[in-house]
Amino acid sequence: MNFNYVIIGAGLSGSVIAERIANVLNKKVLVIEKRDHIGGNCYDYEDKNGILIHKYGPHIFHTNYKEVWDYISQFTDLIYYQHKVLGFIEGKFVPIPFNLNTLYQLLSNKLAERIEGKLINKFGYNKKVPILELKKMGDKDLRFIANLIYEKIFLNYTKKQWGLKPEEIDSLVTARVPVVISRDNRYFQDRYQGLPKNGYTKMFKKMLQNNNTEIKLNTDFKSIRNKLKYEKIFYTGPIDEYFDYKFGKLDYRCVNIDFHTLDIESYQPTAVVNYPNDYDYTRITEFKKFTKNRCKQTTIGIEYPGNYGFIAWPVLNERSKKIFQKYWKEVEKLKKENIYFVGRLAEYKYYDMDDSVKKVLEAFEEII
Repeated sequence: MNFNYVIIGAGLSGSVIAERIANVLNKKVLVIEKRDHIGGNCYDYEDKNGILIHKYGPHIFHTNYKEVWDYISQFTDLIYYQHKVLGFIEGKFVPIPFNLNTLYQLLSNKLAERIEGKLINKFGYNKKVPILELKKMGDKDLRFIANLIYEKIFLNYTKKQWGLKPEEIDSLVTARVPVVISRDNRYFQDRYQGLPKNGYTKMFKKMLQNNNTEIKLNTDFKSIRNKLKYEKIFYTGPIDEYFDYKFGKLDYRCVNIDFHTLDIESYQPTAVVNYPNDYDYTRITEFKKFTKNRCKQTTIGIEYPGNYGFIAWPVLNERSKKIFQKYWKEVEKLKKENIYFVGRLAEYKYYDMDDSVKKVLEAFEEII
């Protein structure tokens, strides 16, 4: 089998690099995917009621990079969706990330006013503060609210999500959900936010729709590698798997999602509700609220993180970072053989979707 380029993985990173090669360079591309579908963890489908289901959990496209938004917009119309998440705290649905509105919903007005003033004086309005930084404050009121937020929102959720305490994972991870000193209830504050109007899967199909592109699903790259002739390979799968785990397995957090279709029009007040302290699951997604589907039924997905299921996130602890560095030295050597690693699994990074797209577009310019 002769191809100019071989792409391992038909998720976001693999699809972007394949699209660029096929459309910009007009070169032959083979995309190899282990699963029975394209799109990776962004894959979605319509259920029997016409509700668009995100099979691997909710994916909201958000970015401050206009070039990334414009790039994605070539392949889909986008619904301008502003994501808002609620947390079930002390029997109430309150905004997540924790902000000034959350403060007033959980505390008396008098105490909330005093703490609000101190937060603004210390950090400024519309600032984002990592919880572990807030916990270092010496003022008794700030220490009180830091401990409350840590106990009620971060600690148990992080233990369920990662199997670790907040202090045991990379600070970049805990900083992704900061304390927000404003009354902005949006989960993201990026300039551009939305969802593909007809779903991610159709967007990926359009990206890969080219006579230069061949896709092999249900295929393990290693099973056909010796039959391939190519100029360059781009690998987007787990980095440790490529090297047959010779330095040990990296830690990944996996997720199982329990789907239920219910004979009611609405299940919860917003598309996503987090459960930091109650139950064994972390969150429930009600998918019809993304697209405002008006059918009389609704479908929910209940998420259970653990060590089994589909790979969701790299666990950036000290052990894994040391193992990763050994693998990355091997990756550097492979560049001489025109084999390149791109994407969150290949680079063992906690990328948002827009960061993945941006990194791949940059790699295309740099390498090709």
